Amino acid sequence: MQLRRLAATAAVAVATTTSLAACGKDDPTSTGDTEGVYVTTGDLAYQVQISRQLNPHDFEDSSLLTGMPASERLLPNGTEFFAVFIRVFNRTDAPHQAASKFEIVDTTGKRFDPLPLDPNAVASAYRPLVLKPGDQLPLPGTYARENTTQGGMMVFKIPVASYANRPLVLHIAPGDGQGGDATVDLDV
Repeated sequence: MQLRRLAATAAVAVATTTSLAACGKDDPTSTGDTEGVYVTTGDLAYQVQISRQLNPHDFEDSSLLTGMPASERLLPNGTEFFAVFIRVFNRTDAPHQAASKFEIVDTTGKRFDPLPLDPNAVASAYRPLVLKPGDQLPLPGTYARENTTQGGMMVFKIPVASYANRPLVLHIAPGDGQGGDATVDLDV
C-alpha cells in the first residue's frame, strides 16, 4: 500500500515539475497585445517597458526633450509628445544589429515616426547598436539602463485625436532586414 502511495506521489511530483518547467518559456512571437511582452524580429527580442505622454512643461519630461532639434520641439495644436521606452535582447550566439526603424500606427492607418534625438544630449535615448551574444540594450551601466524605465527612449509627435483610434501599434523592423516587423499594442 505504501509503495503505491509513494509511486503516485512521485508521478504527481514529476508531472508538476514538468508543467512548472514550461512556465516562462514562451515561444517567440512577433505580436504583443500589450507592453511588457517580448516580441521577436530578426534574431533579437524586444520589450516595450512603458509608453507615455510627455509634458514639455514638466521639469523631468522637458529634460527628455533637450536632445531634439529646436524645430521639432514645437508642437502643433492638438498634438502631444509620446515616449516609448524599449529594451532589446540578443539571445543568440552571434552579433546582430538592433532595429533602427520604428513607427507607430493608429487604427485609421496614420503613421508616426520617431523624432531625431541627440544621444549625447539625452542619456536615455535609444541607440541602435550591434549587440554581441548575450548583450542587451540599453547597455549595463548607462543611464537608460539604470533609470526607472530601464529602456532606451524614442519620442513621437501624436495628434490627440489618434488616441481615440486605439490601439496605437508600435512596428519594429528587423535591424538586419531579415524577417517581418514585430508589433506591440501600446498602453495609452
